[in-house]
Amino acid sequence: MVPFSRLLAALADVPDPRRAQVKRYPLKYLLMFTVLAPLSGARSYRGIITFLDQRRDHLNRHFGVSLKRAPALNTLRHVLHTLDTVDLEEVLRIHAKGLLPETETGEQTTIALDGKELRGSFDHIYDRKAAQTLTAFASDAAIVLAHTEIDDKSNEIPAAQQIIPDLGLTGVLFTADAMQWQRNI
Repeated sequence: MVPFSRLLAALADVPDPRRAQVKRYPLKYLLMFTVLAPLSGARSYRGIITFLDQRRDHLNRHFGVSLKRAPALNTLRHVLHTLDTVDLEEVLRIHAKGLLPETETGEQTTIALDGKELRGSFDHIYDRKAAQTLTAFASDAAIVLAHTEIDDKSNEIPAAQQIIPDLGLTGVLFTADAMQWQRNI
């Protein structure tokens, strides 16, 4: 059985934005290896390419692919930048939802909603506020189910109101911080 086979199968559903002539590297494997590289310490595009270059034979053998070499840095960056992030997010949400364990009768899955500012995302020169995201985390299973960006001129409340129905989960307990508990919601 291929390691991470469920994730690999999910990544196969991500639409490939490239023309047929430039598909030397199968998208699902490129995405899978891009997920694995940071787990091995890669912190940049160059780190991902180094990971692929150094472990290519091992990855080929275990994933049943035959990459002749690691892609060029610009190739990887272009592929990742041209992906439709909505499609990728949807595929990853479906995959994460499938990882939730079955609950016993009378138990509820707990989903924690929490907003965070992304470190280093503010820009004083262009007067840009720090980017904020809202994450839905299945705490019992330790799985991030989804995240969404919070609009610059908004807060966590509308983001939470959007993400809860988008998850499509029933019979779960959502928890959130005090900001969500206002009378008019």
